[in-house]
Amino acid sequence: MRTSNKDSDEGAAGDAEGSSWLRRLLPLVALFGVGALVISQGWHSYLTLEQLAANREALKELIDGNLPLALLIYIGIYIAVVALSLPGGALMTVTSGFLFGWLLGGSASIVGATIGATIIFLIAKTSLGEPLAARAGPWLAKLRKGFQQDALSYLLFLRLVPAFPFWLVNLAPALLGVPLSTYLIGTAVGIVPGTFAFAYAGVGLDSVIAAQRQAHEACLEAAGVQGAATCQFSLDPGALLTPQLLIAFALLGLVALIPVAIKKIRSRPAG
Repeated sequence: MRTSNKDSDEGAAGDAEGSSWLRRLLPLVALFGVGALVISQGWHSYLTLEQLAANREALKELIDGNLPLALLIYIGIYIAVVALSLPGGALMTVTSGFLFGWLLGGSASIVGATIGATIIFLIAKTSLGEPLAARAGPWLAKLRKGFQQDALSYLLFLRLVPAFPFWLVNLAPALLGVPLSTYLIGTAVGIVPGTFAFAYAGVGLDSVIAAQRQAHEACLEAAGVQGAATCQFSLDPGALLTPQLLIAFALLGLVALIPVAIKKIRSRPAG
């Protein structure tokens, strides 16, 4: 009878642990579920430069009529894009410069991106980070400890160098036990150079759109009705990432790792 009671208690404890684990995962699953729904329905396809060009006048009218409301709507959309890990973050930043100017638009982008990134960080940290810390083996525990010791430098490097997907940099620190305050500082500061660079590029987007429209109309005129399908009006935000800009971001990222390198050198035994 005692053995039966013991087995029953262990089974109940296991069920409770499993239920707690599912409850922890629910917010993260819900977040990714909403993101998957948006992508499956094609709603993210509205986040394109083509849509921006088509709705340029209406957007300008909204901004001219009520700038604070327009900023709040923009920041809210940016928060959703980042929190749901949707493609289009770079486009949102370019759009901010196009609609609001590089300073105001870039600042709004930093606010939206930081809040969105913090939402997914907190959800991932609660859902996966804390349980992972409790069950971490020696290798993972050592990795987490090493990352946490220089978390700000590592996070600045990951944010400054555009080789790493934004959504991945949002999740990884949560799994590696980075404190919230460090994450906030690293995110808000680390995205500043890239954000203002893209926002500044967005300021000149009007001329790019005008040139592309002219080329599109010339193509239609030359191709005629039958060849109209071959004339595509397309704008690529990735073209704004010039090699020079990528090199500049990479150098900034290396600068962020200088404190880590100095610390490693000083910790070596003299000899």
